[in-house]
Amino acid sequence: MLTRELLTTGEYYESIRDCSEHPLWSKQQIMDSMRETLASRPTGPLWLFAYGSLIWNPLFRSTDSRRATLDGWHRRFCIRLVVGRGTAERPGRMLALEAGGSTAGIAYQFSESSLSAELSVVWMREMVGGVYEPRWERIRFEDGHEVEAIAFVANKAHPLYESASEIEHVAPIVEGASGTLGRNAEYATMLQDSLREHDMADPYVDTLVEALGNSQRLVTGDR
Repeated sequence: MLTRELLTTGEYYESIRDCSEHPLWSKQQIMDSMRETLASRPTGPLWLFAYGSLIWNPLFRSTDSRRATLDGWHRRFCIRLVVGRGTAERPGRMLALEAGGSTAGIAYQFSESSLSAELSVVWMREMVGGVYEPRWERIRFEDGHEVEAIAFVANKAHPLYESASEIEHVAPIVEGASGTLGRNAEYATMLQDSLREHDMADPYVDTLVEALGNSQRLVTGDR
């Protein structure tokens, strides 16, 4: 499991340096990306929209969290994963957002007093290789109130981006991948559990986990 210590000590960054198949941004590039994103920050409190592991394992400190909906984007396992829960020899898949549909997630609010430090944790986690594009997107809370929030969406120009993210294509990849942070399939099941816990199940995720379960039953002979 990824920890705050791995991020703040630079150990996570160094682990990716050892993988030649994973593009690695310099720490300066990562911080420049954060500053460029903040340069177009809207007025008001800063919110971050979480749709994957940031829901159950955020690692940053926030002052508030609320269920929210992001229209115009949907979840897909569309990033080739060669570190963490996959390897270069047997890649897995990482979650991202692609255009179209809508996504339910958790929005986190940041304190101004610790904004730079806490966002640095986020950027060292999400932007270490530039596989995402940080964008300001409008999200809607359950009471109908809307704000602009940071959302990390798929960078389709990145060499690790994969356009084929259909369940029948992704399921065997996720099922067979593992790495230093654990099994890729475990990520998918934790995602499903977290979404259901917050009453915002995603049919794409549910179908993937069901496909993983069917695959495992076939392997073990459990009918």
